[in-house]
Amino acid sequence: MGLTQSRPPVTQELIEKTGFTAEQIEHLHKRFIYLTGDKPVLSKRDFEKVSDLTQNPIRDKIKNAFFDRRNLQPGSYGYESEINFEQFLIVMSYFRPMGGPMDEENINVCRRDKLRFLFNMYDTDNDSKITLDEYRNVVEELLSGNLHIEKETARSIADGAMMEAASICVGQMEPDQIYEGITFEDFLKVTFVF
Repeated sequence: MGLTQSRPPVTQELIEKTGFTAEQIEHLHKRFIYLTGDKPVLSKRDFEKVSDLTQNPIRDKIKNAFFDRRNLQPGSYGYESEINFEQFLIVMSYFRPMGGPMDEENINVCRRDKLRFLFNMYDTDNDSKITLDEYRNVVEELLSGNLHIEKETARSIADGAMMEAASICVGQMEPDQIYEGITFEDFLKVTFVF
């Protein structure tokens, strides 16, 4: 009997949806149970048990990413208050390195999905664009652990990066033209330039 036939249908479905192996799913299920205290759902409060997040400057963005409906089901908006194990696996799959033999099309789809996840982390108000304020917030959070960089310096870095993104995505702007923010398509352009 082949491995595929010996697995419960639920596990096989999760393998196909997430790309994790049965062993990885089992390991992540143990982690999920540890975090939830054996409850069937995970809440943001449960993430307090993840010691690796304690020192991470973007820990709140990472936590929110697990509950962002856009990451759970494309085309959805808003946030869940709790997620189940399958939803947990779906979000964890964005952190999974691309593995195995993949053709160019599958590599591009996987890369695009991971970039969409990252874009969603920065687009905190779910309006389909990363505004200057959202980007400033990300840069300030990322640099918050560096005592030698003041908030104003972080803002200047964010402003410069946003201007660079605008020049790549829009080209030469008119003096009265305002760049409202980075759309996902802009994000792809900027990401592939660097």
